[in-house]
Amino acid sequence: MSTDQRADQLVDVLIAEFGESMALDPAAFRRKFRKMAASPFAFYRGSASVFYADLTGDFADDRFLTPRTSRVWIHGDLHAENFGTYMNGSGQLVFNVNDFDEAYVGPFSWDLKRFVASVALIGYAKALSDDVISDLVSRFAQTYLTELRAIAAGGEEAIGSITLENADGVLRTVLQRARLSTRVDLLSAQTTIDNYERRFALGDGVFEIDEAARAEVVTAYERYLGTLPASTTGLRPVAAQIKDVVLRKGVGIGSAGLPSYNLLLEGHTQALENDVVIYMKQAQVPAVARYVDDPGVRGYFRHQGHRTAESQRALQAHADPWLGFTELGGVGQLVAEVSPYAADLDWSDVNEPAELAGVIGDLGRAVARMHSVADDESSHDLVDYSTEEEIVAVVDKDESGFVAHLVDFAHTYGLRARRDHQIFVDLFRNGRLPGL
Repeated sequence: MSTDQRADQLVDVLIAEFGESMALDPAAFRRKFRKMAASPFAFYRGSASVFYADLTGDFADDRFLTPRTSRVWIHGDLHAENFGTYMNGSGQLVFNVNDFDEAYVGPFSWDLKRFVASVALIGYAKALSDDVISDLVSRFAQTYLTELRAIAAGGEEAIGSITLENADGVLRTVLQRARLSTRVDLLSAQTTIDNYERRFALGDGVFEIDEAARAEVVTAYERYLGTLPASTTGLRPVAAQIKDVVLRKGVGIGSAGLPSYNLLLEGHTQALENDVVIYMKQAQVPAVARYVDDPGVRGYFRHQGHRTAESQRALQAHADPWLGFTELGGVGQLVAEVSPYAADLDWSDVNEPAELAGVIGDLGRAVARMHSVADDESSHDLVDYSTEEEIVAVVDKDESGFVAHLVDFAHTYGLRARRDHQIFVDLFRNGRLPGL
């Protein structure tokens, strides 16, 4: 394919994915695309639709997919920067996959390929050799399979969640950093106290809303309360009362142009230090859904907010107790806590091959655990068989071929993403993306 042909293809896919939203808020997408232009990895992060178009086009050949391994609950945007800490519903700090906005049901290997291509991009940016990148991808594939086999065998040999009890090296440092965070620090950063009442601080993308908009948000919030698990709805009488609501704009590279509201809630007492901040944001169709033709999956969800919340509950063993969904203006919304305990893995802190291998091995185990959670043993009936058993059965027929398949894909698609980035920059800077 020539450069001009690839440029036309990129424009077609990006406009099909973002065209409607771009028309509503072109300024937001100019900001999004400038962020994507910063580096090949930034482009890759923001262009999942291009990735999936390629997986169903030039890279469609995958002998490890069967009807069942093609119907696994997947993260949908499993690149290397979508990992971090969270406080689970049991009160335990966990390092794991985060950001489930793109989650769906589809081929298990799409998650793995999305991840290993991101490893190739990170490795290239760190000037690592192709041999080192191959070793890192192999490490990821092997630890993923080792953990998945252990889970399929009953779990006794499985390592399980990455926590302070079993983490070491870089990931232990990330967890320890998250442990130092406090709710008071979060509240101090986002709110102010006026006449003995806590309110949101305005500015930096945070805006007041009028009474009509507030009333709509409050009504949506009341509907959301009905979607919470029993453990959360059993709050003390003063808890969950709304103290303030604000509009947020410019939230995240993947949320360009989408409205988001932050709600300040009374905590479990009237003391000001335990107030809770939750967000309510418009959910969108995940990029992968456009490339999975499965009416049973598509019809399972009431709306995109429901899909996102249910996917996170399915893929996390103990999800955020504030996680739920609602509708606002007839559009599905995701609702969850703005966690004080979220800390992302900073890849600039991990540079030497030995360190990278340790981290990537841990991430392979985390992905295996995620893929094994949402199946016949979960509370969800969308996937009603053991995903770990199905994946292991397929891969064990040719493990070395499977690892080689991922290594080859990482290099090939990493190169394509670097070239696509340059094409994208030229398209954008020369005004060839319609609507901007």
